[in-house]
Amino acid sequence: MPHDRAEPPLPSARGPVSAAVEEYLLGSGPLPRHEDVAGSAVYGDDLQLALYLCYELHYRGFAGVAPEREWDPDLLHTRAALEHRFLSALRADTTVHDSVEEAVEELLVEPVDGTGVTHYLRKEGELWQLREYAAQRSLYHLKEADPHAWVLPRLWGRAKAAMAAVEFDEYGGGRPDRVHARLFADLMADLGLETTYGRYLDAACAQALATVNLMSLFGLHRALRGALVGHFAAVEVTSSPGSRRLAEAMRRTNAGPAAEFFYDEHVEADAVHEQVVRHDVIGGLLAEEPHLAADVTFGIDATGHVEDRFAARLLADWQEGRSSLRTPLDSSSRTPPPPAPRTPHPSEIPGIS
Repeated sequence: MPHDRAEPPLPSARGPVSAAVEEYLLGSGPLPRHEDVAGSAVYGDDLQLALYLCYELHYRGFAGVAPEREWDPDLLHTRAALEHRFLSALRADTTVHDSVEEAVEELLVEPVDGTGVTHYLRKEGELWQLREYAAQRSLYHLKEADPHAWVLPRLWGRAKAAMAAVEFDEYGGGRPDRVHARLFADLMADLGLETTYGRYLDAACAQALATVNLMSLFGLHRALRGALVGHFAAVEVTSSPGSRRLAEAMRRTNAGPAAEFFYDEHVEADAVHEQVVRHDVIGGLLAEEPHLAADVTFGIDATGHVEDRFAARLLADWQEGRSSLRTPLDSSSRTPPPPAPRTPHPSEIPGIS
C-alpha cells in the first residue's frame, strides 16, 4: 500500500465554510463566520467537508497542518457548531424505532426483492460502478474499525470484552496482512484504484462524507457512546448479507481475487460478529446502563438514514448512466463517463436543511 503512513493533502474546498477551515488549518486565514455555518446546507458538500476536515485531525491529519491543530480550542468551537447542526438534523430527520429490539429485528430482515446498492451491484452493476463504490467507501474502509475503537474506554465488563474481541478481528487478529483496511487496499488494487489513504476524498460525494462523519461524531463523544454501539450493531448485522452480494458482484465482473476475498471474508466474520454484537456488546451495555437504550436505537436508525441517502445518490446517478463522483477516477478505459450535471437534493442547497 504506497504511502500508507503519509499524511494526505488537503482536498479542494467546496464552499466558504470548508475553505475557511482549510485556511485556518494552514494558518492563512480566520475560521468561518457564524452566518456561513448557519447558512450552509446540513447534508451538503460544504458543511460535510468542513466537518470531515475537523474530524480527520484525530486520524491521520493532513500534510502541512500542524499536529497541534487537533486540539485547537477555536477550531473545536467551530467543530461544535458544525456538529450541532449535523446532530440536530439527524435527530429531526431520522425515524426512530420504539425499542432496541425492534430496530435490531428490522435489520435482520432480508427483503425478498431488495433494491439497495448491493442488490443493484450484484444483479447488474458494471465494473466502473464497482470501482466508484470502492473509491467512495475507501474513506471509511482504509480506517476500518478506528472510529469504533474510541468507544472501548467508555465501556466495561461484558460489553468491553465483546467489543474488543470484534475489533481484534477487524485489526487482523494480530496479523498485519489480515487487517481489514489492508484487505480493502488489496481490493482497490485489484480494481485498478490507487490505495493511498485519502486519495479519493475530492471525488467522494457529500453523502459518502456524511456516513464517515456519523461514525466520528458518535465515536468522539462519550455522551454518544450508546449511539456508537448502535452504529456498530447496524454495520455488523447488515454486513454479512451485503458482503455476500458484493462478493458475487466482484466475481461476476471478474474484479480480481483480492476484491472477491475482502467481501468473502466479511461474509464469514461478520456473521459471527453479528451474534456477539447483539448479545454481548448491546446486551452487556444495556445491562450496565439501561438508560442508554434510546441512544442505541438512535444510533441504529441514524446509520440507516445516512446510508439510505448515500444509496439514493449512487442509484440515481448510475441509473441515469452518469458517474456518482465529483471528479473522475482516472483516464483508464475502465473509467465511467465524467460526472454529469444533476438536480441537487433540497438538503444540498445552501440554506435548506
